[in-house]
Amino acid sequence: MSGAITVNAARLWSTLEEMAKIGATPAGGVTRLALSDEDRMARDRLRDWALQDGFHCEVDTLGNMFIRRPGKNPQLSPVLTGSHVDSQPLGGRYDGIYGVLAGLEALRTLNDRQIETERDILLVNWTNEEGARFAPAMLASGVWTGHFTDTFALSRTDSAGISVGEALQKIGYQGSRPTLAFPLHACYEVHIEQGPILEEEGIDIGVVHAAMGQRWYTVTLNGFAAHAGTTPMSSRRDAINGFAQLALAVEEIGLRHVPDGRATIGMVQNIPNSRNVVSGQVVCSVEFRHPEKEALASMEQALYEAIDALSARQLETQVERIFDYAPIAFDSGCIARVRQAADRLGYPWRPMVSGAGHDTCYLNAIAPASMIFIPCEKGISHNEAENILPAWSEKGANVLLNTLLTAAQEK
Repeated sequence: MSGAITVNAARLWSTLEEMAKIGATPAGGVTRLALSDEDRMARDRLRDWALQDGFHCEVDTLGNMFIRRPGKNPQLSPVLTGSHVDSQPLGGRYDGIYGVLAGLEALRTLNDRQIETERDILLVNWTNEEGARFAPAMLASGVWTGHFTDTFALSRTDSAGISVGEALQKIGYQGSRPTLAFPLHACYEVHIEQGPILEEEGIDIGVVHAAMGQRWYTVTLNGFAAHAGTTPMSSRRDAINGFAQLALAVEEIGLRHVPDGRATIGMVQNIPNSRNVVSGQVVCSVEFRHPEKEALASMEQALYEAIDALSARQLETQVERIFDYAPIAFDSGCIARVRQAADRLGYPWRPMVSGAGHDTCYLNAIAPASMIFIPCEKGISHNEAENILPAWSEKGANVLLNTLLTAAQEK
């Protein structure tokens, strides 16, 4: 551990346990949808902790929270870390929030040790990372980095027709600061892996050097609703049977692109959804992920071919691509600082590609950035059974702390 410092592991675990009470579910997870009352309570708790420790908190027009620990020279561009406090419905208690609270613990530890850095360090909570309530995911970091406009983001609506702008005002987190990027020296996000590799290999730290590209689609299959008892099989335009054919085709597309490809249908709406009515319409999501842009294009082409094949069932089809970002490579200098921190702490590490999307993927387009992974049990995430061990939490925070310190001391 030559030259390395460590966090207060007990304090970090206590804050994780305390935050997990907000939106807690009976099975041990959390439901803390973006801009919900539970999200507001989590934001309030984070802000209160930050203010108690002497940090300043600013909020922008999309609700992104920036908690600042000043350095010696405010003229220098700051170092940024953070993640998100929102969750999936019936989600896990560590996804996203671990990165926020590990960042808070890093700032607290620097205070405890009275270490003055050259640069400011910022801790951020990004709004609507999950995309569970408002699509697309990573919405506010996308605005901050110029990928989306604020008008687009504020107009997104949930299933009840409530817009992002309305929800921000309701919970009191629509700030006055413009949602606009400013220069950053380096960006880091520590996160649970959300996969099984680190635990299976007994490795403490994943040094993330790249992230998969993603494409999301909304597919609509229009048939004709009819009486289930009086309509002959030969006369039916059954949307649900067309969906079954599509679902198998999407699975086959994923299997054709192993080991790196991912193909998923996660949402399905059947209309009218009555047991004695032939399905008249199905609306579903389709999602592809791959670390190579060419492979994503191939998967998309295969999707269109699969949908075209549904014309034999006399179905009318519509496809809308609603989300697209290319595979990315993280900054080599940021990656090197993470490796050096893990080595100084004596933690085994391995290079990794992120299969999930993260706010830092957007930040990488405008500033040097990378990510740090810690194990999670059985790779389970977006599930109430999601779990990490205190030792994993501590080691990830230690790597983050030393990485931030190295970057923040650079003149």
